[in-house]
Amino acid sequence: MARLEVNKFKMKFSQNDFKRFEKQILIKKIGLTGQKKIASSKVLIVGVGGLGCPLLIYLASAGVGNIGIIDHDKVELSNLSRQILFNKKDIGKFKVTQAKKVVKKINNKIKITTYKDKLTNNNIAKVMKKFDIICDGTDNFKTRYLINDHCVAEKKILISAAISKFDGHFFFFNFKKKNPCFRCYMPEIPTQDNNCETEGILSTVAGVMGSLQSNLVLKTILNINKDLFCKMIVFNGLNNEFRKVKLKRNPICINKC
Repeated sequence: MARLEVNKFKMKFSQNDFKRFEKQILIKKIGLTGQKKIASSKVLIVGVGGLGCPLLIYLASAGVGNIGIIDHDKVELSNLSRQILFNKKDIGKFKVTQAKKVVKKINNKIKITTYKDKLTNNNIAKVMKKFDIICDGTDNFKTRYLINDHCVAEKKILISAAISKFDGHFFFFNFKKKNPCFRCYMPEIPTQDNNCETEGILSTVAGVMGSLQSNLVLKTILNINKDLFCKMIVFNGLNNEFRKVKLKRNPICINKC
């Protein structure tokens, strides 16, 4: 079979690969070189829930070649309204196991690593060391701070999102550079978690925010993500409105960003 090759990357694309990603390759800001960057990228998704499911589907469909997923939960009936990777037959089974099966059906060339664990201080270094971009789709502040602090220390790229009721927001942090971190925005853990477990969530908001996360991941891989540096995006699902909030470094942040 004929193969297409770009000198900057050792990876080779078959004619089938080219055809599969043709509509992305046609975009001038992507091209074959960009598609190979996507295929060579290494992305970790923390939490295969309402955010992680659409995020994973789009990254797999776009051709991200190395994906890690970590989640210790099993599928429950209440997940099915928004966690679009799963169905009734998956109830009681580990989310990461069932998610991997779906991803392999989308693109069996993807290398997908699963962790049936809760992310903790004891395992975070081992889990994250293999990945360049970290996507936080967790639903509690304790884990969110843990991910943030580790990414700061290891100079990782972190794309973090959260959802509740009709609203969502996400952050982009590139800790390879000097920029604010999540603790600069929120120095201390709130006394109450405001998330879909405590306040509910409209399922489509999860889809919107998960899709935006995946879009941001791809732009970051392609190095065309310059509009969200040091900013937070807030989405109001009732009014269908977006707004950008500029983040500033906190001089007393414990991470010394």
